[in-house]
Amino acid sequence: MTMPTDLGAVDLMIGFPSGDAPAHYDYLRKLTKDAESEGMAFPAEYMFKQVPNHLPEGADPVEVTLQEMDHCGVAVGMLPSPYGEAYQRALREHPDRFCAALEIDPNDITGAVRRIRQAKDEHDIKAITSFPAGCNPQVPVSDRRYYPIYQTCIDLDIPAVINAGIPGPRFPAACQDVLHFDQVCFDFPELRLVMRHGAEPWEELAVKLMLKWPGLHYMTSAFAPKYYPKAVLDYANTRGADKVMYAGYYPMGLSLRRIFDELPDVPLKDEVWPKFLRENALRVFKIGA
Repeated sequence: MTMPTDLGAVDLMIGFPSGDAPAHYDYLRKLTKDAESEGMAFPAEYMFKQVPNHLPEGADPVEVTLQEMDHCGVAVGMLPSPYGEAYQRALREHPDRFCAALEIDPNDITGAVRRIRQAKDEHDIKAITSFPAGCNPQVPVSDRRYYPIYQTCIDLDIPAVINAGIPGPRFPAACQDVLHFDQVCFDFPELRLVMRHGAEPWEELAVKLMLKWPGLHYMTSAFAPKYYPKAVLDYANTRGADKVMYAGYYPMGLSLRRIFDELPDVPLKDEVWPKFLRENALRVFKIGA
C-alpha cells in the first residue's frame, strides 16, 4: 500500500491563487442568510483551516501553481473555467500541464448549452461542472433543467461533474441528495457522470449506485485525504478501482502540500494507486486525447 511518487498525478480540481479571493465568492454570498456567512472570505471557511488562496504582491498565479504542482508530483491540473486572464494564459502557454472544465448554472438552459459548445470548440474543455446547491435558484441533480446539459455532454463526449452531498456553504442540501444520480443514470445510460465533494452523508449510497451504473464515478475533491470516506476507499480497493479518482482543492480550501503529505497514509492497494492518481482520470476525461 505504498503510494508511488513518480506517476505524474492528474488533479481534477485545481486553480490559481488570487490577490482578491473573497470576490470570487460574491455570487454565493447572495444565497446565504446567516450573519456569519456574510463575513466569511470563503463561504465554507468554517470547515477549512489555513486556506491557501492568497497571492503575494507581484507573484504570477500560474507560476505559483506550477511550482506547487512540480513539488507534489502533479503532472496535469484541470481548471474550473477557461475564462479569466490567468486561465487562458495557462491553457495557451502550458497545454501539457492544464486542461479546462466549464462551470455552468442550468437555469439558463439555452445559454448554458451554447456556452458548453463554444467552450468545447475554443478550449477543448474536458468536462462541465456544476454546483446544484449554489445555483440561483437551486437546481436538483435530476431536474429537467439539467437534462439538455447532460445530453450535450453525451453529444460532445465529455463527462458531467456534479456536486453530491451536503454543501459546505450554508445552503439547503436536498438538491444534492445522492439518490438524484440514480434517476439521471437511468435516463442517460451513455453519460459519464462524476460525483464531486464527498457525497456525505450518503457515501454508502454513492457506492451502491456506482456498483449499479457503469457511467457513474467519484472524485475526492474538497476533502483532505485523512477524511476520505471509508466506504469509498473500501470500494476503490475492491470492485471500484476504475471508478474513484483523485481531485484536490487548491487553492480554494486545501494546499497541495497538505494533500500530498497526507496521501501516503491513505490505505489504497498498490495496484489501485496508479488508477486513483492518474489512469482513471485520463480515461474518463480523455485527457491527452
